[in-house]
Amino acid sequence: MTLNLHGRVAIVTGGGAGLGRSHALLLASRGAKLVVNGRGHTESRARVDAVVEEIRNAGGDAIASYDSVEQAEGGAAMVATAIAAYGKVDVLINNAGFLRDRSFLKVELEDIEAVIRVHLMGTIYCTKAVWPLMNEQGYGRIIFTTSMAATSGNFGQCAYGAAKAGVLGLMNSLALEGRKQNVLVNALSPAAATGMTEGMFDEETARAFRPELVSPAVAWLSSERCHVSGHTITAGRGAFGRVHYFETAGVRFGVGEPATVEAFDAQFQAVDALAGAEECAIGSRMRAAFPA
Repeated sequence: MTLNLHGRVAIVTGGGAGLGRSHALLLASRGAKLVVNGRGHTESRARVDAVVEEIRNAGGDAIASYDSVEQAEGGAAMVATAIAAYGKVDVLINNAGFLRDRSFLKVELEDIEAVIRVHLMGTIYCTKAVWPLMNEQGYGRIIFTTSMAATSGNFGQCAYGAAKAGVLGLMNSLALEGRKQNVLVNALSPAAATGMTEGMFDEETARAFRPELVSPAVAWLSSERCHVSGHTITAGRGAFGRVHYFETAGVRFGVGEPATVEAFDAQFQAVDALAGAEECAIGSRMRAAFPA
């Protein structure tokens, strides 16, 4: 098992700037062949082309894709581009995204739908396009991008948080479905100064949150050395960690006679207490609830 990516083919969506650019450059430096994807408007094309040129100038191999993740056809087209150029896809990094932050009281439904269409449906479209290929070849590494807005919440990011939480639900299910065929699906929860966070950081803080301080986690998750699936890795400012779900010990009232509302109220403190909480392993709770 190697950390090098020689012979591997990777697609990076939103690869023209910020985290996507950083991920693409690092993967290329480790030997991967890159499909750098960005939306088809003029400014985005120029950024994607610049990343492709940067990779090639450093001795790497990369091509551009201008297909949009907002439609299933876009996901299929970028995979077709990879197949035509390199014959396969080993790694998919779902990174494309944008923000339309407003409180739930003020946000328009169109904005919620637009954010979900890119962050959640875009991830679904691209993953759906590579899924049969990776399962057939018996190898794949897929990285989703989530956010603390999903795992902890953030004021004004109801749409973004909902989309990023949806990504984690998708990851948990695909981690079960892909494991047998060595298709591993994990998520990155990054903190970085990018175009999406413009104006949020002063110059000194922005340097501390450089995207390249996040990308080593992505390179590892993209490699053969990665053996985990269904993990959410946090990364930012040179620090890395893991977010996971736990369930409290709770209270068992039994099934013979339903608990009353008053009984639940009396025991709520015990239901809510984190002491003795256990890790929620993927699929384990359902198996425990319905034993064979």
